[in-house]
Amino acid sequence: MFRSTLRPLASMATATTSRRTTTTPLLTTLRPAAAAQSQFHTSPRLLIKPGDPLPDTDALMENTPGQRVNLAEEAQRVNNMLLIGVPAAFSPACSATHVPGMKAWGETLDPAGDQGIRFFADPTGRFTKMLDMAFDGSAIFGGDRSKRYAIVVEQGKVKSVAVEPDNTGTSVSLAEQVLGAVTP
Repeated sequence: MFRSTLRPLASMATATTSRRTTTTPLLTTLRPAAAAQSQFHTSPRLLIKPGDPLPDTDALMENTPGQRVNLAEEAQRVNNMLLIGVPAAFSPACSATHVPGMKAWGETLDPAGDQGIRFFADPTGRFTKMLDMAFDGSAIFGGDRSKRYAIVVEQGKVKSVAVEPDNTGTSVSLAEQVLGAVTP
């Protein structure tokens, strides 16, 4: 019933170009646009993507709650940044796998320690949510958490984003995987 009702309407669509009127099937006209919007993608939609600037917010804190940090401003002052998001800072995955790899990588790239590694807190999750990197970790962690990710930033713009498919694992965000995205 629906198809028989739709077909007469489809044949009625007209377009006027340069004083010439042509009749085109409406479904043919809509099909490419609809197909482009409804394609299935295996990777999740990310708010932050290569080419984007970092969110301009002072939601992060360093050392003390009063010392707010705006990474968008920081990214304008330094050439390269690597942001690592973790769901649970002292979990076995972080302590045994993620942090040692990143530490060894940092020692290799910056043996004198001139570049510095800084740790930031996102106590409200605002920065994490602006990146679209939050997930409901209530069942395991008791509340919303950051996905495990690595974002490479060069000259103030995101160069690459690696997000763990299950939000907490250690595969695509490991130092060995991210190293290829970083320009020495």
